[in-house]
Amino acid sequence: MELAKVMSKGQVTIPINVRKKLNLKEGDKLIFIEKDGNMVIANSAMIALQQIQTAFEAEAERLELKTEQDVVDLVDEVRQEINREKQDSTQ
Repeated sequence: MELAKVMSKGQVTIPINVRKKLNLKEGDKLIFIEKDGNMVIANSAMIALQQIQTAFEAEAERLELKTEQDVVDLVDEVRQEINREKQDSTQ
């Protein structure tokens, strides 16, 4: 358990062990999440990354992308479509 003191302007020094666990560096932002009547503090970048990962997983499932090669093939298809559209617009 770690302890920190709130200063007059609401500032808190986060103990080094907590900063290490949250992978916090100077300039990082924290997010405060209310959960079961408690406040949880997290590294906002990590939360955003987790949300993006979840969204990508859902999209991959929707597109039935199961392997890395499936993703490569999809990227190739999209590039070909973009190239065809560019060629059609220049004619």
